[in-house]
Amino acid sequence: MPTEITAAAAGHWTLGDRTVHRMGFGSMRITAHPDRDRALRVVRRAVELGVDHLDTAAFYVSPGGTLNVGTGPARYATELIRAALAPYPDHLVIATKVGFRYDPATGLHEETGPAALRAQVEENLRRLGRDHLDLVNLRIVKRPVPDSVAERFGALAALRDAGLIRHLGLSNVRLDHLDEAQTIAPVVCVQNKYALDNRSDQDALVRECGVRGIAYVPFFALAGVNREGGARTDHAAAVHAVARAHGVTPQQVRLAWTLHQGPHVLAIPGTGDPEHVAENVAAAALRLTPDDLAALG
Repeated sequence: MPTEITAAAAGHWTLGDRTVHRMGFGSMRITAHPDRDRALRVVRRAVELGVDHLDTAAFYVSPGGTLNVGTGPARYATELIRAALAPYPDHLVIATKVGFRYDPATGLHEETGPAALRAQVEENLRRLGRDHLDLVNLRIVKRPVPDSVAERFGALAALRDAGLIRHLGLSNVRLDHLDEAQTIAPVVCVQNKYALDNRSDQDALVRECGVRGIAYVPFFALAGVNREGGARTDHAAAVHAVARAHGVTPQQVRLAWTLHQGPHVLAIPGTGDPEHVAENVAAAALRLTPDDLAALG
C-alpha cells in the first residue's frame, strides 16, 4: 500500500521562532456547511496529514460572513478549530487576522483603532481558547493612495510586548506598508492575494519577502479570481496539460506552482470537504520541471 503523502513533503520555513511545514491549511471554508462534525473532520484530517500551520480569523463565520452563505446558528472557524484540536499540539501554529469585524446585521467592517484591535485580539483568544496568539496578521484595505499602517501595527506590537501575541504579520499590503511596519516590530509573514492566474503586481513583493527572510503566504491560490467563490474549475490549457503529464489534478498543479515560487512561500489551501484535504496536501510532493513552469507562465 503506498505511503500517504504528508505536509512534510513541501519542506519547512520558520515563522519567527516556530518552524512549520510549507503546506498549511486555510479555515475560512469550514464554516460553510451546517454539519459541525464535518468541519471537525476536515481540521483533524489536515493535522493528521502533518499540517502544522493553520490560518483563521474571528470574522470567518457563517451564516453570512466572508462567504455570504449558510443558515442556522453561527459557526466560527476559530471555535471549530478549538473543538477539533484542543488541547492543542505543541507544534501547531495558528495564524489569525485582525482589522475587520463581522456584524450579522451590518456585515463586515474595517476597524482600525487600538481599542478595536485589542478587542479583536481578545475575541480570537476567547474563541480559540488560548492565552496567547501564535501569529496575528494585520489585515487592511489596500487603497490606491499612500496610507499608513503605523498606528495599527504599533497597537499590535504593544500587545506583542504584553505577551498576548507571539509574532506579527501583514495581510493585503504593499511594499511600503511592509517597510513601515518593519521599523516598528519584526514582520514574520506577508499574506496577500496571489495565484497562478491572479498575480497582479505581487511577483516583486514575493521576491522581496524572500530577500528579507519573510514568509509569503498567498490566499486564493486555488480560487484565483473566483476569490470567496471557491476553487476554479475553468483552468487554462497549460494547467490541464501539466496535470495530465504528472497524473494529478489541475488544483494540485496550482498549489505546486505556488510552492515553486520560492522556499519562503507557504500554501494555505482551504476546503470544507474532508475528501479534498488529502488531495491538497499531496500537492506538496509534486515537483514541476522547468518546462512545466515555463508553460504555466
